[in-house]
Amino acid sequence: MTTARISSANRTARTAREGRRARSGSHLVPHLFLGALVVYFLIPIWWLFVASTKDVGGLFNGSAGALWFDKNFALWPNLAELFTYNDGIYLRWLGNSLFYALAGGIGATVLAVLAGYGFAKFQFRGRNFSFALLLGSVMVPLTALVIPTFVLLSELKLTDTIWAVILPSLLNPFGVYLMQVYAADAVPDELLDAARVDGAGEFRTFFQVAFPLLRPAFITVLLLSIVGSWNNYFLPLAMLSNTQLFPITVGIGLWEGLAAGNNSGGHSLWGLIIVGSLVSVIPLVIAFLSLQKYWRGGLAIGSLK
Repeated sequence: MTTARISSANRTARTAREGRRARSGSHLVPHLFLGALVVYFLIPIWWLFVASTKDVGGLFNGSAGALWFDKNFALWPNLAELFTYNDGIYLRWLGNSLFYALAGGIGATVLAVLAGYGFAKFQFRGRNFSFALLLGSVMVPLTALVIPTFVLLSELKLTDTIWAVILPSLLNPFGVYLMQVYAADAVPDELLDAARVDGAGEFRTFFQVAFPLLRPAFITVLLLSIVGSWNNYFLPLAMLSNTQLFPITVGIGLWEGLAAGNNSGGHSLWGLIIVGSLVSVIPLVIAFLSLQKYWRGGLAIGSLK
């Protein structure tokens, strides 16, 4: 009897070990695939950082290779040259990009939240038709709207001004759609009805009950809008001719054109382009790292108000 129990226990243990090995083997392929994706996406960033630490000689004639540091670590001189080149025009472009991204991103997010909440929680005439138009506008490429937008703003005498960049950035159909889908499920109608029964008006109901529940989607739309405004290139390129109003994307594109034509220093400009591209990524990284914690909270805060 004792021998039978021992044999049964050994078989059970062996079966458990085989099951663990099978599970670890089945997880190995996804882990390897994810690791390959991580390396694939990090290599360009690593190259950008390494290239930013090289001087002009190391960048074009260095012997260390494209993915490793040169013997001359020139990151700080490169940054100093970047911020002082042409009377510090890069800092001007950096400030312009920050202003356009915040003004356009915050404005687009506010409109998207209000419109999405309205589509999700209110019944009004033409609601389905308006939402169908919204879905149709999501399918239209933004670049296809640049020329009509330029003609419209030209008639209003707004081209070559900051409004030519900010006003079109306020329209975010995908953000409205995302907020509508999220608000329809995340904000229970019973919770809104309870707030109204307690005497809360629509504005108070929205800000104290609905908005805390919408915070993860709000942060998502905010990040998408800010990143879209920060990376916007074709719109400001078409709308602006004053270099003092350029964002980073158009400014670096201007330098790239000059470097390709071998004007204004050629090789030296390529070094500024690389360092400027590295610096332009940093605000987006900071935005993601500082706002990601809000995705994990706030899902049930409104029910406690």
